Amino acid sequence: MPKLSYTHKMAAYMAWADDVMLKNAEQLSDETLMEPRDTLFKSISGTFDHTLVVAEMFKAHLERRTHPYTARHRDDPLPFRDVARQLREINAFYVDQAKIWTEAELDETIRFEFVGGGAGAMTRRDIILHLANHATYHRGFVSALLFPYKIPFAPNDLTVFLRDIWPTIEKQSETALP
Repeated sequence: MPKLSYTHKMAAYMAWADDVMLKNAEQLSDETLMEPRDTLFKSISGTFDHTLVVAEMFKAHLERRTHPYTARHRDDPLPFRDVARQLREINAFYVDQAKIWTEAELDETIRFEFVGGGAGAMTRRDIILHLANHATYHRGFVSALLFPYKIPFAPNDLTVFLRDIWPTIEKQSETALP
């Protein structure tokens, strides 16, 4: 296994931070999570579902296959429990891939078509950075949607991840090396 890359760190941060926010949201009822709101993705669950859809599109790009999406969201978002499970699963995929990609693979350009039209070309490294940044943006929006409920709220900041989580991941990686 190659030495852990910065790309792996970003994928691991994204997975951890999404999990923290999903756990924060899981304190609310399904009805509250699916409740229609005057927002772009229509609900708390819909916002998480958008993050999932974008992750699924880029997974397809990385696997050089087509995906079923014609927009960056579903017409009917999945139920929150399904979104949470699938977002955790796809984040695990990205963490596992980022862990094993070589530097040459991280720098390889992946070509694809944007759902809004136009050719796209990004390295694997840039795709992970985009996904991590994209998820952070939407977690911030979900935080604002959750705030009025006054639930106990675990932080999902990069600084907390770097202090509390990443050192353990690095240690586990070091002990796994031959």
